[in-house]
Amino acid sequence: MASDGLRPVTRSPLYEQVAERLRDFIDAQQLQPGDRLMSERELAERLGVSRTSVRQALTALRVQGLVEIKHGEGVFLLRGPSELVPNLASEIVSSEVDHPMIWEVREAIEVQAARLAARRRKRADLEAMRAALDMMETAVAGGEDGVVEDRRFHRALVEAAGNPLLRQLTEQLSDVIDRTSEASLTLAGRPQVSLLSHRAILAAIEHGDEAGAAEEMRKHVMASGERVVAHARQGR
Repeated sequence: MASDGLRPVTRSPLYEQVAERLRDFIDAQQLQPGDRLMSERELAERLGVSRTSVRQALTALRVQGLVEIKHGEGVFLLRGPSELVPNLASEIVSSEVDHPMIWEVREAIEVQAARLAARRRKRADLEAMRAALDMMETAVAGGEDGVVEDRRFHRALVEAAGNPLLRQLTEQLSDVIDRTSEASLTLAGRPQVSLLSHRAILAAIEHGDEAGAAEEMRKHVMASGERVVAHARQGR
């Protein structure tokens, strides 16, 4: 059925073509924020591609803030059709998740947060961070990217820093921080590496090692940023 805008994919790269077809479908069906898309299986059948290709396209669109993927519930539109750009390449450019200055800001904020967390953490803070990483480990072992659990860990860490202004600043930047984290965690192999980095950060915080926590966080943010920037440049 081509009338609803969901046409078979016939050209590569597949993930870009899938993203374009999804945009056509959203436009044709006049879907609105909050509306649910078809399941991965249905989309793969209609588009004539594998579920892996559909999953890659949906993940990329999620990174750009266009859709939300709720495990067990489905994929939901976050932005109206008029806000969607013609192709995924344009979305990547406009999102600037690979812009070095974003990662520089993340480094400044999160390194200081880790340092303060090592100094001020309470038992409840440590429990919250441990729980987030345990959930992330389970998610990653199950083949997921651990984005939600990663977010919980970083926010629990900021809470442990005990600085209301730092917390407010982080909240104001939460959208771009979340998108850069997703851009990193959706790269092959990164969830496992990120989990190990988080464990090292938490160990330093648990021991009250301010310099160690700051250094582990610095290495984590820099490595994530370098991978995202390198990946974006390879695709240009």
